[in-house]
Amino acid sequence: MTENGSAANGYAHEDVERNGGNSPPPYDGTLTKETEVEEKPQETEEFDPWTVTDLVDKTKPWAELTTSERVQRVLWGYIFRQLLLLGLLYMFICSLDFLSSAFRLLGGKAAGKVFSDSKIFNNPIAGLMIGVLATVLVQSSSTSTSIVVSMVGSNLLSVRIAIPIIMGANIGTSVTNTIVSIGQSGEKNQFRRAFGGATVHDMFNWLCVIFLLPLELASGYLFRLSDAIIKSFHIQTYEEGNVKLLKAITEPFTKFIIKVDTKVITKIALNQTDPDTSLIKTECKKDGINGTVPCKFLFMNVAGKWDDWVIGLVLLLIALFVLCTCLVLIVKILNSIFKGHIAVLLKRFVNADFPGKCGKYGTGYLAILLGALLTILVQSSSIFTSALTPLVGIGVITIERMYPLTLGSNIGTTFTAILASLTQEGDKLSDAMQISMCHLFFNISGIILWYPIPFMRKIPIYLAKQLGNTTAKYRWFAALYLLLAFFALPAFVFGLSVAGWQVLAGIGTPLLVIIIIIVIINILQKKKPEWLPGRLRNWEFLPLCCHSFKPLDRIITKVFRKCKCCSKCSSNDSIESSSEDSADQHEMYRVKPDV
Repeated sequence: MTENGSAANGYAHEDVERNGGNSPPPYDGTLTKETEVEEKPQETEEFDPWTVTDLVDKTKPWAELTTSERVQRVLWGYIFRQLLLLGLLYMFICSLDFLSSAFRLLGGKAAGKVFSDSKIFNNPIAGLMIGVLATVLVQSSSTSTSIVVSMVGSNLLSVRIAIPIIMGANIGTSVTNTIVSIGQSGEKNQFRRAFGGATVHDMFNWLCVIFLLPLELASGYLFRLSDAIIKSFHIQTYEEGNVKLLKAITEPFTKFIIKVDTKVITKIALNQTDPDTSLIKTECKKDGINGTVPCKFLFMNVAGKWDDWVIGLVLLLIALFVLCTCLVLIVKILNSIFKGHIAVLLKRFVNADFPGKCGKYGTGYLAILLGALLTILVQSSSIFTSALTPLVGIGVITIERMYPLTLGSNIGTTFTAILASLTQEGDKLSDAMQISMCHLFFNISGIILWYPIPFMRKIPIYLAKQLGNTTAKYRWFAALYLLLAFFALPAFVFGLSVAGWQVLAGIGTPLLVIIIIIVIINILQKKKPEWLPGRLRNWEFLPLCCHSFKPLDRIITKVFRKCKCCSKCSSNDSIESSSEDSADQHEMYRVKPDV
């Protein structure tokens, strides 16, 4: 550079310092040192919040520690911290069981009453939405599936009609890990990753239903395939089918707090008992004694005095408190554990691919197998995916690796249902097995559709990332998503389907066409904007409320402004967004090299 250039550069730095270092001076035609760096071929990479984070190990090396510090590190870092993590995981899993029991007490009777009207299920769309709503209400796809099996065994439903309900149950079971992800809403990028990792399960299940339900209605391939398999094998009752693995460890504690009789929900659905019968189990069987004895658990004293919904509400508050507390502590401990060499080893074994093209292609299928085996071990896809959600949030596991693990969990939970169906007797055995096989082949069909082709597997991941990005920007969107995806939308479609095919087609078809057109335009705006008229290359011609959450965000911010926690989160988001805007403004003053 010339001497004049150096002087100009010095004046530029003086101006920056005089302005507080916030706003760079306008470009005066002279190249600065910053411009020279940009002319080099090396360019700085932008921060990607979805990548696996490098957790920096700030602890002292072992050689620099004193004797007391070494003893402290061994006791806390290598022994007590791991034991504390196991204890928190145990309480976390128990809190999920309490959450399920609370929802059963709150909505179990309503779910049973819905199932009791078997005429509704003649409409497959209504059956699908009932499967979603019932599974959300009882927080267990196993419970809703067992109700369907009992109804089929009692000739209230046919297997063909029950298939859409099973598809809906597959969607409803993914609400648990979505709720768990909200526990990481304190940090913006952690919440982004956690919510995206949780909703990738939702996106996969919804996409499977959108494509496979019409195929099943047109061809009946799930019914025909499962029926052929059942008739080909001589299946016998296996009384030991209900194998308890993880539940053998958690049940002593959970049943000490509350005991819910899920058979009452089934009896309500079969019209075999009064709809107002309590779901709380008061009489229990005891080994060595004929008959029953009064049950003993924490809520037993109020079982006859309080209504089920009151006990369910109290249990729900306790479950959410324990779940959030355990989740916060687990994340803090994981952040302290996964540093340095441990984080490198974990990334190598969890996120890395096998060498070679074939190895890289087969890594995902190994992850699917691993997810299936671990789900069979814990006997719940909700527990497995909910346990992975915090790891995705802190950036240890990528959403790309979470996706095949989630697909494996869908397979694993069907094997648990198959084992449970083997305990049925008589005519119920073949019906239960056929429904379980339909559930299995539905998930296998979804994997075949949405995983082997690289382009197809990117779709649910992309949708989940978009939800994560939206939630990171507007944190209240998580609650809105839960209400819309698992309550409002299924209830709305169910209402249309109950009104008749004419109403469903008259209202649903135009809405579906509008949604498809909007999706196509959005894709073209990003990929091929030149194919669109100038007016359609963005949505700025519409009112702001039609293409942005900002107006709604302003209203919600005003409503929750009095909440100190919400105000703190809003202020932090404002600081982050303002810093990003400052960075963008700073980029405007830099001279871009000629191409």
